[in-house]
Amino acid sequence: MIQRLTNLFALWTVLGTAWAWFIPEHFLWVVDGRFRPLGQPLISVMLGLIMLGMGLTLSFDDFKRIARIPKCVAAGVVLQFTVMPLAGIAIAMLAGLETGLAVGLILVSCCPGGTASNVVAYLANANLALSVTMTMASTLIAVVATPLLTGWLAGKFVEIDQWNLFINMVSIVLLPVIAGVLLNRYFPKTTAKIAIVSPLASVIVIVLIVGAIIANSKALIQEHFGILMLAVLLLHVFGFGLGYILTRALGFGVGERRTISIEVGMQNSGLGSSLASTPAFAAQFATPMQAALAPVPSAISAVYHVVIGSFLAAIWRRQPIEERFDDK
Repeated sequence: MIQRLTNLFALWTVLGTAWAWFIPEHFLWVVDGRFRPLGQPLISVMLGLIMLGMGLTLSFDDFKRIARIPKCVAAGVVLQFTVMPLAGIAIAMLAGLETGLAVGLILVSCCPGGTASNVVAYLANANLALSVTMTMASTLIAVVATPLLTGWLAGKFVEIDQWNLFINMVSIVLLPVIAGVLLNRYFPKTTAKIAIVSPLASVIVIVLIVGAIIANSKALIQEHFGILMLAVLLLHVFGFGLGYILTRALGFGVGERRTISIEVGMQNSGLGSSLASTPAFAAQFATPMQAALAPVPSAISAVYHVVIGSFLAAIWRRQPIEERFDDK
């Protein structure tokens, strides 16, 4: 039952977004500052819990898989941190996005793959082991890559405090993942029970984060609706499309093409929303309105990528894969 509910994450995201749009007050408690666990923004703590849950599902053997499939993982991670960031800056500049929207779009494009991609890979009959390995690898690399890329590309719009972004990546992403892996190693029976419900819990938390950003930014979304929706759509179309086309050119099998397409096209939008919502990140903008716009592309991204990913999964799962994954 829990697995079935988790697999419906696209439905929960769409329903949660609609709920937040029509009844925003039900979600505002996530972002209005009334709850600050340990003195930290609630969104950051919630995302840290998601990363902890991801760590609980990983073992040291999972890290060894990278050495067994270096070509696929390396190609996927390189595409993750080139296709999406370059598409993000190109779309932001060509569309003439306002500073807050441009920086927010670039930030989410520089984020690693999201754990939701693993569910889509499973539904698409893609290579699930490669998907999990890529998500793990890109998440760890993102601790350094996301601040560097965001600072370099978004620096054209506003000066980015890369060090602060790096500290946030360490505290929100790296430390919780490491803690989860260690708990899984030394308390396997306890973590095995928690890992049963952690994917569904992660889906619920992501829906809350996305819903909160939508609720808090409803007026701004309405004001910039057309160009915002088009820009984020194009970002993910480029991600899914080029992820598949380029891996086909590299001679990868059908299952690997699907997997890398999904991994490149689906960003960790919850991370983007969380990073863009921190007070230190908001302080970099000249006006409060621009700061308020920054988390919005990530929230829209969360809806787009699960809808596109689910659509592709529905098509691909009906097409049998004759080629099977081998160690490359």
